[in-house]
Amino acid sequence: MRIAIMGSGAVGGYFGARLAAAGNDVAFIARGAHLEAIRSRGLRIESPEGNLHLSPVRATGDPAAIGPVDVVFFTVKMYDTEPAARAIGPLLGPDTAVVTFQNGVESVGILGGILGPDRVMGGVAYIAAVVSEPGVLKHTAMGRLIFGESGGRRTARASALHAACSAAGFEATLSDRIGDDIWEKFVRLAVISGMCALTRSSVGGMRGDPEIFAMIRSALDETFAVARARGVSLRPGLMDEILKMVGDLPPGSKASMLEDLERGKPLELPWLSGAVVRLGRELNVETPIHAFISTALKLQAGGARR
Repeated sequence: MRIAIMGSGAVGGYFGARLAAAGNDVAFIARGAHLEAIRSRGLRIESPEGNLHLSPVRATGDPAAIGPVDVVFFTVKMYDTEPAARAIGPLLGPDTAVVTFQNGVESVGILGGILGPDRVMGGVAYIAAVVSEPGVLKHTAMGRLIFGESGGRRTARASALHAACSAAGFEATLSDRIGDDIWEKFVRLAVISGMCALTRSSVGGMRGDPEIFAMIRSALDETFAVARARGVSLRPGLMDEILKMVGDLPPGSKASMLEDLERGKPLELPWLSGAVVRLGRELNVETPIHAFISTALKLQAGGARR
C-alpha cells in the first residue's frame, strides 16, 4: 500500500516503520530536528518486539512532495489538527482514507468537518512509545491498532489496511464499532494521562501508592459516568480490564502527556481531562477529579516553548 504518516512521532513513526519494513511504500511527514535526523541517519526503533533501522527513509515536511496515497495515518497532536488537516490535500486521491489515531473523542468529527465525513476513518492506537531523540523511537509496551469506518461499514480500503497491518506483524483489529472503541480508550487515557502528569510519576509510582490509586479509580468512575450519559455502550468488565492494565504495565511507563510536560511541550489537556469536564457539564455529570487535574495543569498546558 501507499501510506503517508502525517505526524511521524511515537505513534505514527512506530507503526509506519513496521509497515515500511513489511514492504509497503511509506512516506513520513515530520518537521524540525526529527525530520533532519530521519533524512540523514534513517529512522531507528528500539523495541522489545525487535529493533529496527530504516535507511534510507522517504521523509519530507511537505505533503505535496508525496502525492496521492491509499491511506493517511493522521497522528499529529490534537492542537495541530486543523492546520495539519488543511495541509494534507496533496495526499488525497479519489478513495484515500484518512485514519485518525489521535487522542480524545473529537478528532473524527473535526476531520470530517474539514475533509468530509466519508474521507475519515476512526482509529485507536494502544502503544507506550516516545521519541527519545531525533530520529529514534523508544517503544516499551503494547503495540496495537483498532480502526474502522463510521457506522461499521466494511469497505475494500479498510480491509486492505487491515491486511497490511497484519502482514507487518503487529496486532490490528478492523472494528464495526469504532465509535465505542474510541470512547473505551478515552475513558482510560484521560485518567492515566491526567494522573501521570498531575503526579509527575510513572505508572509504577502511582499504583504503589494506595491513596493515588484510589484517586485513579475515582477518576475512572467519572469518565465512565460521562460515557454512559453520552449513550456510549461500554463493554462489561471494562473497568476491571483497565485496572488490570494499570497493574500490568511496566513500572517505568509514562503517559505521553507527562513526556510532553517534562519536555516543555504543549499538552493535550483540553481534549482529555478538559473534555471530561466539558462533556460532564453538558450532561450534568459531576467530574471533580478531572476538574482538579485540568485546573492544576492549566498553566503548563500551552508548553514552555509557546
